[in-house]
Amino acid sequence: MTEVAIVMEESTKVNPKFVYHPGNPLPDIEGHVSCGRFERILRRGDFAVTTELAPPDSADRAEVFHRAAMFDEFVDAINATDGSGANCHMSSVVVCALLSHIGYSPILQISCRDKNRIAIQGDILGAAALGVGNVLALTGDDVSAGDQPEAKRVFDLDSVSLLSTIKKMRDESKFLSGRKLKEPPKMFAGSTINPFVPPIKSRVFQLEKKINAGAEFIQTQYCFDMPMLKDFMLQAVDRGLTERAFILPGVGTLSSAKMANWLRNNVPGVHIPDSIIKRLKGAIDQKKEGQKICTEIMQQIKEIDGVSGVHVMAYGQEKYVAQIVKDSGVLGNRKPWAPKNEY
Repeated sequence: MTEVAIVMEESTKVNPKFVYHPGNPLPDIEGHVSCGRFERILRRGDFAVTTELAPPDSADRAEVFHRAAMFDEFVDAINATDGSGANCHMSSVVVCALLSHIGYSPILQISCRDKNRIAIQGDILGAAALGVGNVLALTGDDVSAGDQPEAKRVFDLDSVSLLSTIKKMRDESKFLSGRKLKEPPKMFAGSTINPFVPPIKSRVFQLEKKINAGAEFIQTQYCFDMPMLKDFMLQAVDRGLTERAFILPGVGTLSSAKMANWLRNNVPGVHIPDSIIKRLKGAIDQKKEGQKICTEIMQQIKEIDGVSGVHVMAYGQEKYVAQIVKDSGVLGNRKPWAPKNEY
């Protein structure tokens, strides 16, 4: 059964008069907080695949659609990054609105670095009004990492207080001030965790803190160290956290040993074992070897207890994501929604 057929079947059970159009919010379902496909996929137990779309340095909407189309039929949701690396790009709210309008399931990333709570709450309402059903709370990289280090830092909220804000707006129909909302934003809320940075023992407690604040799904930093991930997931399962939130470990494709070394030495929180770099160095085609490593890691991740999916990050190599997912086989026979399936 295709994703569209499943959605239509589920929706007509809830509302017999439901008329399906990919850009329309889906009918409310008991136990669901949003009206989008991504949450439905996770809650029905499918292994989900998400990825990231880097918003263009452009005002051309066609660039957004072109980048999203590279993932067609191989991912369930697409993160729109929000000033990643502290660099300016097209607004993540706008990217999500464009994608949502034609039926994709975008995940709105919100960085607390650039906006105060007034602007953030306004963006949440605006995105929800435009059909965006997923949001990812991030504290954000410091401005010193980007090409405009003179920019002023805001950090009025952090990822935990942002999660609490989203939960209050959605579940209590209130702004942080206590003022009532006429219509709450129906958004599936998530955040991130990095199981690979010291102090390692505190990572699971940070995860629990974010889940307590309102995170319903979690995407992790790049995973290249399977023993560390397995240990982290074992702790999460033992504490019952995987019963409260869906965890999608992050994977990435490395184009070369040089790139892997650069990431390890220059991007905070990226942990790449020596064995991975050695394997890349010894390969005839390092780019293909990097893709093979990513595929193998995805296959191993799917077998870990408590994992609900995988988040594929391939900055500068987005065109390879579909093939990597296909080669991994993690989707089985399921094909995620894509515009081409509609007509």
